[in-house]
Amino acid sequence: MSIFEQIFGSPISQTNPEEVKKEISKNPKPIILDVRQPYEYQGGHIQGAKLIPLGELSSKMNLLPKNQEIICVCQSGSRSSSAARHLLSAGYNVKNMQGGMDLWLRSGLPVSRGQ
Repeated sequence: MSIFEQIFGSPISQTNPEEVKKEISKNPKPIILDVRQPYEYQGGHIQGAKLIPLGELSSKMNLLPKNQEIICVCQSGSRSSSAARHLLSAGYNVKNMQGGMDLWLRSGLPVSRGQ
């Protein structure tokens, strides 16, 4: 382990919206974990995404399987990076989607609205 990893933890694997779109068409699908607030999620999210707001993640991590890839998503990529780091330290297989839903929308990818 490098001194950088000792200080900051293991690096988080990053992905982008185009790659996430490809991944969710595969089998098995990764879990898309949206860590935004419910009102943000209702305004537009990736179809099939599971909502667990970042502030609730610690108490709800047990709802997530450790044997399946998890891709964390937020609005810009900041909260999801924090969520991914937290999950990684707990032994989950996790990636962060860079650019968040902002980049997903700018890429012209589809969103679901409501619950």
